Amino acid sequence: MGKPRLLLPALFFGMFMLPVHAFAVGKCERVIVTGSPDAPPYLWRNPQDPNHLMGANADLFKQAAQEIGLKVEILYAGKRSQALDEVRSGRMDLLIDAPLTSAELESLDYIHPALTQNEIMVWTRRDHVQPFNAMVDLHGHSGGMSEKIRLTPVFEAATAEYLSVERTANLTVAFQSLMLGHFEYVLAGRYSGLAMTQTLGLSADVIAQPLPLDKTGLYLGLSFNSACNEPWLRGQLTKKMTELAASGLSGDAVTRNLELWKAQLQPASAPNK
Repeated sequence: MGKPRLLLPALFFGMFMLPVHAFAVGKCERVIVTGSPDAPPYLWRNPQDPNHLMGANADLFKQAAQEIGLKVEILYAGKRSQALDEVRSGRMDLLIDAPLTSAELESLDYIHPALTQNEIMVWTRRDHVQPFNAMVDLHGHSGGMSEKIRLTPVFEAATAEYLSVERTANLTVAFQSLMLGHFEYVLAGRYSGLAMTQTLGLSADVIAQPLPLDKTGLYLGLSFNSACNEPWLRGQLTKKMTELAASGLSGDAVTRNLELWKAQLQPASAPNK
């Protein structure tokens, strides 16, 4: 009769010898992730597999998830507002390119530090002699920016109050309007602007001013309503984001995906040259 008593302690001992994430992941063995489908090189819809997203943020998150033993699927959920609704509801677990806003603090747990950073630059024609190194320099001059651009709340409010900036359907229209003289400058991300000027054949004509005017962090945003929103997962993701920020790998991922995006655009843009 004494031997069966040994089974319970042995069972508990065996359980504690298992890997930590065997318990911690628990009900969250797979994370369903989404984000903006039109924010290259950070995130965009995969032309070869339209149901999924690709980009620097996708690559970096997949690597982090693999290191903590988490399965990931990065799905296209429609335009950005639709993707946000899917995550808010808990139908999808996490945004991988969430800008930090006070409104979304009511529905998302932001994982710090940011996964990537998007620097907003002032782009002008190369022959433009007016210095545009600060917001005050832009006052009284006509500008443009894509309606898809994401700015920090403070900078966006200041732009609306002090500057004359017209939103265009996309970045292509903004740069074309710049070349036609409709705008004196365009506000655009450092990498998306670089890729677009090269794709449009404007590299010799359009340049970015030296200093960024704004810098938007793109965070992991875990839904309050996600079954995966557990202390263990939040802690592990915070650890991985901290390691990533110190490693410099995010810059490599952005550069790599910038080249990939440009390569994808070439066949479509070639007939227009």
